[in-house]
Amino acid sequence: MTLTEGSRPGRGVVAADHVSLRRNNLSVVLRHVRENGSRSRARIAADTGLNKATVSSLVAELVERGLLREGQAESERGALGRPGQLVELDGRSVCGVGAEINVDYLAVTALDLSGETVTERRVPLDVAHLDPGTTLDHLAELIREAVAAVGARGGQTAGVTLAVPGLVQSTTGSLKLAPNLGWKEVPVVEEMRARLGDPAYKVRVDNEANLAALAAYSEMKGDDGKVEDLVLLTGAVGVGGGMVTGGHLLRGGHGFSGEVGHMPVAPVGGTCGCGRTGCWETVVGLTALLNKATDADDPVRDPSLDVEQRLAEITRRAEAGGARTLRALADVGTWLGIGGAILVNILNPDVLVLGGYFAVLGPWLKEPLESAIRERVIAPDGGGCRVVQSELGFAAAVRGGAQISLDQVFLDPTLVGRDAAGVAQ
Repeated sequence: MTLTEGSRPGRGVVAADHVSLRRNNLSVVLRHVRENGSRSRARIAADTGLNKATVSSLVAELVERGLLREGQAESERGALGRPGQLVELDGRSVCGVGAEINVDYLAVTALDLSGETVTERRVPLDVAHLDPGTTLDHLAELIREAVAAVGARGGQTAGVTLAVPGLVQSTTGSLKLAPNLGWKEVPVVEEMRARLGDPAYKVRVDNEANLAALAAYSEMKGDDGKVEDLVLLTGAVGVGGGMVTGGHLLRGGHGFSGEVGHMPVAPVGGTCGCGRTGCWETVVGLTALLNKATDADDPVRDPSLDVEQRLAEITRRAEAGGARTLRALADVGTWLGIGGAILVNILNPDVLVLGGYFAVLGPWLKEPLESAIRERVIAPDGGGCRVVQSELGFAAAVRGGAQISLDQVFLDPTLVGRDAAGVAQ
């Protein structure tokens, strides 16, 4: 604030500034511990530039709110003086919920602040043949069950984030278009809040590939801390792409980035759910694979079966050397590489991450994919891009959604009451 000569801020302004400053400092300390692991108060002060007395006060409040807890005594060889007490992330008392709508299943998961799974569930559902209201009714029931599981352990729900395969305006809470669901202009946040009884926690919506990319980025960052640019391809009936560049999700000017499944890469391909011909997902989506690998009456095409059960059967056939299955996988892998090469040429990511069904069948898709990328990427050695299989599988989008729901706590720890410590044992 810039003051003119003789002016003084009112008490209310000073108090507001103090509250805002403390809220920010609480966030700095909590995020520092999340990103760096257990730390002594002295180390936190040295790393953040806050003074030791301030850090001690902030840590005490975060412990009182159940977001940090006391850890082991610091033991540094050669250190002088009394060893410091380490503090570490706690957060068992606060959880974020992620919920996903996909063409043939619904899924929900709840994570606590440290990333531990509290509850998770996925149910097969032929969403493409249901109206939005019926689908949201089913999903609301799964969300209520997850919130109840959080409450049963003495915790509170920080928020719920819905993952949807389509064009989403996160700021308005609306789904603009989801071709594979047959949905258009659905106010999903408003509809879900009504079904949940106008809950105290915030409800958000985002593109499922974006959320999966955030989860994959967290997964990769945990491995070596060096990946800053990645593209995640999530495969189901449709194909989505989430892009992280410089450690930040790339959303585009209007939030509609990532619809890579509709790149026109196969002029001779079939008609896509969007009504166009030759979209990438018509040759690499799960429907395309099943059409190539199975007959029309094959049980693995039954959408009432859980997708992982269906993929387990495809895996079994591939491992048994089934010629038709292997040919289908090789063909999908090649097309995956053709489209992937376009993305690598444009974005030059460190890593191309295979998610969804691509990750499950990665052992057969990866070789033809990498071969196509090497042939088509103009930079030497595929531009240095590695291809990896996500270990999150179909849980990536809901985990990303739960993480987004928890982010508000890291940004504003005062959202969690001071009586939260010790409620979740």
